[in-house]
Amino acid sequence: MHIGYACLAIALEGAKIKTCTLRNASAERLLTLAGDNFAALEQMIDYNITNNIRLYRISSDIVPFGSSHAAELRWDHAYAARLLAIAEKIKTNNMRVSMHPGQYTVLNSPDADVVRRAIEDLAYHARFLDALKLDATHKIILHIGGKYGAPFAALARFAAVYRDLPAAVSRRLVLENDGSIFTVSEVLELCHRIGAPAVYDNLHNAINPADATKSDAYWIDLCRDTWREKDGAQKTHYSQQHPAKTRGAHSDTIAIDPFLDYCHSLAEEKPDIMLEVKDKNRSAVKCVLCTAPPNQRLLETEWGRYKYSVLERAPGDYQTIRTLLKDKQGDHALVFYQTLERALSLPEDKGRALNALEHVWGYFPGHATPAETRRYQTLRDGYLRGSNPLDQAKRLLYRLSQKYRQDYLLGSYYFTL
Repeated sequence: MHIGYACLAIALEGAKIKTCTLRNASAERLLTLAGDNFAALEQMIDYNITNNIRLYRISSDIVPFGSSHAAELRWDHAYAARLLAIAEKIKTNNMRVSMHPGQYTVLNSPDADVVRRAIEDLAYHARFLDALKLDATHKIILHIGGKYGAPFAALARFAAVYRDLPAAVSRRLVLENDGSIFTVSEVLELCHRIGAPAVYDNLHNAINPADATKSDAYWIDLCRDTWREKDGAQKTHYSQQHPAKTRGAHSDTIAIDPFLDYCHSLAEEKPDIMLEVKDKNRSAVKCVLCTAPPNQRLLETEWGRYKYSVLERAPGDYQTIRTLLKDKQGDHALVFYQTLERALSLPEDKGRALNALEHVWGYFPGHATPAETRRYQTLRDGYLRGSNPLDQAKRLLYRLSQKYRQDYLLGSYYFTL
């Protein structure tokens, strides 16, 4: 079972995916942005390898305007060496990647122009995966589209379009149930008809159930039958409902106890699990460490990223985790993350936040200019008086971390939690 995340890595310098406005989308600009994005992708692939993340979704924006203004650009030739280097890392480390076009890529639209653009978009995604010279186990995930008041006709229309898709697209395409239109049972029916694999999404099924009496494990077992050897291991999507947002909104982080309950409910042959969550790689590392054999080195590295965020909320939990990690032999991942989740759920406390702020400022007195020192003190004192939020002082510390190359802080979650 591989566990992964989608598109962007939090608190990873040099991993930003860039784009531009249509007005600025010249051929030269798009080629430059594509090169920058390939470098960012390699950064994320390297991060994934280091953190034992073997499942990853590549952003559809990796080549800006890839299916339109950049469609005729030879980005795959201009950056062939870099793409092959990325591909070698993916293959050597048994990583599986995928792509997921957005909601406007609709193959079953009654509008022929919408369908044409959807095929062009899918061809771009297939072109990118082909440029990496990856086999058909690296997939493109798609929703069926709309029902348009006639669901049977909509499904038949999808099947007809699918039959005429370029082989480069159809060999990678998998279909996913969604949260408002087609249920998992309808997706399964279509997948069996056209011979495509089905990806099960647990949250989509929770808010748009095919049969509320059936478990996640039940649907995952049925979806497994649509995956053939050439498709690779079965793949699923997992997310949790955000407690304070509309139905179907993804949570900020994956709560570890419900995730482990979900994993334990599945059959022995567990699928790959793509996490859909706001904190991206943070939750992926959490779920990997809590389901894999003990890895003290990675756990301690992750603690280094979290420590100041915990200190600003719960100094007691900060000390608890420090003590926990002194034992180098045990499997501490679950307790570590349960303690983290408790600490990070606490409300802001000015005294504790100031203590953490001063700890982080301690990296800069030997570097910061007098003007920067005065600015920090002004923001710190303003926060204590209530005249400005904590984030202003933290943003200053982040900029100073960049200026003075405090890589330990730049890899910290302190500036993003």
